[in-house]
Amino acid sequence: MSRIGKEILHSTRRLTSVHYSNNIGRILNATFSTSEQSNQSNEYDVVVVGGGIVGAASAREILLRHKNLRMAIVEKEHKLAVHQSGHNSGVIHAGIYYKPGSLKAKLCVEGLHLAYKYCDTKKIPYKKVGKLIVATNALEQKRLADLHERGIQNQVPDLKVLKGVEEIKKIEPYCQGVEALWSPHTGIVDWGLVTEYYGRDFRDSGGDIFFDFEVNGFKESTNGAFPVTITARNGKSVNAKYVLTCGGLYSDKLSELSGCSRDPRIVPIRGEYLLLNPKKCHMVKGNIYPVPDPRFPFLGVHYTPRMDGSVWLGPNAVPAFRKEGYTWFDINMKELVDAFSYRGFQKLIFRNVGYGVQEVMKSAFSRLQLKDLQKYIPEVRAEDIKRGPAGVRAQALDIDGNLVDDFVFDLGKGGIAKRILHCRNAPSPGATSSLAIAKMVADRLEKEFEFAKSATV
Repeated sequence: MSRIGKEILHSTRRLTSVHYSNNIGRILNATFSTSEQSNQSNEYDVVVVGGGIVGAASAREILLRHKNLRMAIVEKEHKLAVHQSGHNSGVIHAGIYYKPGSLKAKLCVEGLHLAYKYCDTKKIPYKKVGKLIVATNALEQKRLADLHERGIQNQVPDLKVLKGVEEIKKIEPYCQGVEALWSPHTGIVDWGLVTEYYGRDFRDSGGDIFFDFEVNGFKESTNGAFPVTITARNGKSVNAKYVLTCGGLYSDKLSELSGCSRDPRIVPIRGEYLLLNPKKCHMVKGNIYPVPDPRFPFLGVHYTPRMDGSVWLGPNAVPAFRKEGYTWFDINMKELVDAFSYRGFQKLIFRNVGYGVQEVMKSAFSRLQLKDLQKYIPEVRAEDIKRGPAGVRAQALDIDGNLVDDFVFDLGKGGIAKRILHCRNAPSPGATSSLAIAKMVADRLEKEFEFAKSATV
């Protein structure tokens, strides 16, 4: 293998760094290590498919509202939050970027407050480090003014415009720029750990969690009281009155299993991070972000401090060759052909050929990102960056190649399908918004099924 190939292979391995909260993580993992729980009948009022942050938060919210329900979460991995929920930047977003009045903006701002309150209640460590969105030229200043107006309309708390490099340096001493937008309530947290706490709340309220349960079908049960049988690849099954799926990268596949359309299609997009030299991590106090370029579908390189004291740089955005493709060498030919044969994905690639080529080149040659990093902190050198972890984003696309920017729910029309509600898309910032999303999902479930009236007592 070539030197570059070895470098890429080494750099894009799944995140294995030791978290600052190892002791808490070990305790929680021990709590959730068994896949068979107390309910021997395997019959439930509601089963949630998917143990990511949205699935766990939604299950928790439903059971807290309706304590007489018998509920379960089924998850294909050996613990919660293995993929998107445990492979992200760890930022608690404030809601600046989103269209005023949109559901994303409302849920993000609400979720911000709920997240801090929840972490305080549970004593989950977090840091309110803030975020600087930095303009480096006149065009970016104009875009920054638009962002500021958006933030105000979205009721993002305590936003402030910083004029000139001296004001910027009062917040970030090593950062340069001509103007910046300061969000003091943006923070950082370990979202995987938060998900585990949601799961513990769910268990403590009487819910069951089944691991190593990879759903491969929904069929009609012989038990009329629990008409939906959910089957797994390992031969296990549970019966339910109603089902909610929060499948993330597999949300389109789960929808198809119950007879719904696969559109919008989920295309996996990998984000690869770089790591800043620990000797220079003191140069970054909070999140340092670029002003988004509306011509491109993704945000661009930024500085993100982590709870363990490290600083992540990035991410880029490149196609993944499988749903859980954390390296260029993680390939599933069936999933690869499925993604690239989708007309919507083809249109997205065609419209962004130049941008896509740049991102692939940055993946192959990490030092190509250095220029972007030095726009904000010139003291960063090539020897100060090395390859780091990667995550895969479940990007929903419509048939015309547009990024689906809102929540999508799907419900079958007949038979058992009408008892299965699919959360098809929970767009970024899904983690920050998770508790607010959970309220919305629970409301939707109550509206569609009125399940509380028929709960098992």
